[in-house]
Amino acid sequence: MPTVTSDIERLHQYKRYGRVVGIQGLLVEVAGIQNSLSIGSRCLIHGRSGHQVQCEAVGFRNNRALMMPFGFLEGIGMGCKVVIVEDDPVVYPGDGWLGRVINAMGEPIDGKGPLPRGGEAYRLRAQPPPAHARQRVGEKEDLGIRAINTFLTCCRGQRMGIFSGSGVGKSILLSMLARYTKADISVIGLIGERGREVQEFIEDDLGEEGLKRSVVVVATSDESALMRRQAAYITMTTAEYFRDRDQDVLCLMDSVTRFAMAQREIGLSGGEPPASKGYTPTVFAELPKLLERAGPGTGQGSITGLFSVLVEGDDHNEPISDAVRGILDGHIVLERAIAERGRFPAINILRSVSRTMPHCNTDEENELVARARSLLAAYEDMSEMIRLGAYRMGSDTAVDEAIHYQPALEKFLTQEKSEPSDLAKGYDELAAILGQPAPENPGIVDGGEQ
Repeated sequence: MPTVTSDIERLHQYKRYGRVVGIQGLLVEVAGIQNSLSIGSRCLIHGRSGHQVQCEAVGFRNNRALMMPFGFLEGIGMGCKVVIVEDDPVVYPGDGWLGRVINAMGEPIDGKGPLPRGGEAYRLRAQPPPAHARQRVGEKEDLGIRAINTFLTCCRGQRMGIFSGSGVGKSILLSMLARYTKADISVIGLIGERGREVQEFIEDDLGEEGLKRSVVVVATSDESALMRRQAAYITMTTAEYFRDRDQDVLCLMDSVTRFAMAQREIGLSGGEPPASKGYTPTVFAELPKLLERAGPGTGQGSITGLFSVLVEGDDHNEPISDAVRGILDGHIVLERAIAERGRFPAINILRSVSRTMPHCNTDEENELVARARSLLAAYEDMSEMIRLGAYRMGSDTAVDEAIHYQPALEKFLTQEKSEPSDLAKGYDELAAILGQPAPENPGIVDGGEQ
């Protein structure tokens, strides 16, 4: 009954119409209804060929509303009728969304028939849970990736970034996470992806079994900036629905950078001044609003978020990387040099960090990881000398030891796309490499941020 009541309250008592009075670039200027609109309000423009284009209010200027379209503006001209349809956009997610592929409007695009409507309205741009009401991060989350489980342990409700240049294996890593995670539900947002890669990801990378417990949201690179931005919002909204039902949700988003680019496009069209690398101020305001929606909820459910960041020119200090790194609870750095020598996933362990470590680990696990990290660091420091043949064995005991263990550690960090792993297996294998006792009961310690 509360849901029906809220739906009735959302209905307008009368329709409000305006007219198109100008079009410039991606913006449509609308007059006659500007006083009834607010930022985010939705309208329908009736085109001259009888089609309709949904738009969103992104600003106001000279007593006119500035609207951006979700689709194409062909057939839209001066005097076209505009009607307000929604003041605060919502969707109705439900359990029937599992195994489905949807677009940014919440419409099915997988050819499997209509999408079942859930019983409760969820706001697309909801506020994150209040900080004081949130639970703490939970126990360890088994993500199925050996290098992450051991060296960059992630807890339930933690938010991690995957920072990578193009062609370094980011998408394959995300597909492995979706397939091998032990989380109850996966919600996957493909933001600004190449159209060719979407079906490959769903059929080859995710697979039939992975899709059964997943919801995939798709907005390809050819779609409008509003569609690409909204795909990120509906991804988080869907994850929130399952979190509110006490599910352990893994939210994968590829990529946050394309969300930021879409917001930059919207901001520049609306007249915002460009700031660092052309990104507008609203980009840096929207990023925390989006990313903070992941994390522990106020009940038993949680959203563990892994958000990819496309690093431009392999510059890990560019504006979006810098901003996202400061918001999230850790970062996984993929490095081109590692990929070029054939080790996948190409994670640079020494440049990556999980902020729930070491508190989420036992003393035995921390000792094991610290020992392996020190060996990797010792080898990295002398790698140029070793490759040139300038290092003489016996010069430094620590480096000698690092050289001895390097092949085994490299093999440990390498994981084939079809090779699953788990928390216990990873620690056991690392302990065997280093000749130390395997730690007991991995995965039962609750996390806590540094």
